[in-house]
Amino acid sequence: MTHPFLTEIEAALGVEMTPDVAIRVTEPAHLPAYFDVGGLAVASVQAAGAEAAAVLGARSLAVDQRRALMWFGMTLRPQGWEVPSPWDPIAGDYATRDGWIRLHTNAPYHRAAALSVLGCAPLRDAVGEAVLDWDKDALEGAVVAASGAAAAMHSLAEWAAHPQGRAVASEPLIAWSKTGSGAQPVAMQGLRVLDLTRVLAGPVATRFLAGYGADVLRIDPPRWGEPAVEPEVTLGKRCAGLNLHRAEDRATFEELVRAADVLVHGYRPGALAALGYDPKALSALAPDLITVCLDAYGWTGPWAGRRGFDSLVQMSSGLAAAGMEVSGQDRPVPLPVQALDHATGYLMAAAVLRAVRVRATRGDIMSARLSLARTGALLTSGGVATVAGDMAPEAVADLAPEIEATGWGPARRITFPVDITSHPARWSHPAGPLRRHHAAW
Repeated sequence: MTHPFLTEIEAALGVEMTPDVAIRVTEPAHLPAYFDVGGLAVASVQAAGAEAAAVLGARSLAVDQRRALMWFGMTLRPQGWEVPSPWDPIAGDYATRDGWIRLHTNAPYHRAAALSVLGCAPLRDAVGEAVLDWDKDALEGAVVAASGAAAAMHSLAEWAAHPQGRAVASEPLIAWSKTGSGAQPVAMQGLRVLDLTRVLAGPVATRFLAGYGADVLRIDPPRWGEPAVEPEVTLGKRCAGLNLHRAEDRATFEELVRAADVLVHGYRPGALAALGYDPKALSALAPDLITVCLDAYGWTGPWAGRRGFDSLVQMSSGLAAAGMEVSGQDRPVPLPVQALDHATGYLMAAAVLRAVRVRATRGDIMSARLSLARTGALLTSGGVATVAGDMAPEAVADLAPEIEATGWGPARRITFPVDITSHPARWSHPAGPLRRHHAAW
């Protein structure tokens, strides 16, 4: 029987072009959670795998659900070195006068924004004491107004009644729009994907595409860094840097766009347009360009332009509150992995490949928008239930045999969960630091 999550994903992609691919799901497995994270993982990975198989001309594939869940976490196993912690020391959940709030302070400017509002020392205990003087919604509003990132905890019912929760519920899982016409042959090898995404969903999407032959060029602004996840998400990509406020770099960027097949970005509504690259401008540069983008809180409603991350959306949308209530714990209980990021990433990859097939068969140039919050709505649609974890511990057999010469040192990686007949996933570039390549195809 088809999982309800996969049924909704196929409907969002367009059932009239569902790939004619035989799919076998192996190794059923679940993480301990209060929502069906395992179902979301295998459905999203399966959707991306089926689209890749269709583009590659394969007729069958297998998905290992256990390893799909592993790929929803950290896949790299360094040998003789360590990956930095993914969390800033003061990032996390704090009790306010009337509930809980999560502060996201991994980026230095987000950290500075939170501390400027709280007016305290950059120490976890000092932050916890300062937060106790605030109501959760007031503190959330103040941090967001200071260009920071924070989320007050809502229950599922509160989110359903919230203006943004209602807006997200009315949005499609994948919002499609036609931006032009022009048929091109289907091809995965050498598909030029310009990647303007950051932590974490967008880079997951482009990592998947790179594994099946796409030429992915990631562009980052000066001084941006994400050291804890770069070893994960730069796999298979060339990584360059541009400053889109400089005329010379803008000219380089526009040349890249003209030669690209696909643009993937994670800019909030209006942000890319503010740089002079709204959909009309991008179409003028590259009439055949497929654009797939995401944001955190959806594309309509009062929070459409709000900064957000997986952990914040889990707080806002009731996931952490539901985990707290069902478990009987006295603090927020998030999902065991950043499932919204990873699932949205695989859905973005599926959308890119569906658009590639539509462009080849119908001559329609399609673009798609997704959001973490709408993926969260897909997950919560399955209801709250205690899912007992039954995954076997990681074993040496789970590791791919190759040694990856990353930019930080040698490492092995968990075997990829998708096995497309005669088309194994291969990444032509090892993971490495940002901005280490030239901004050129």
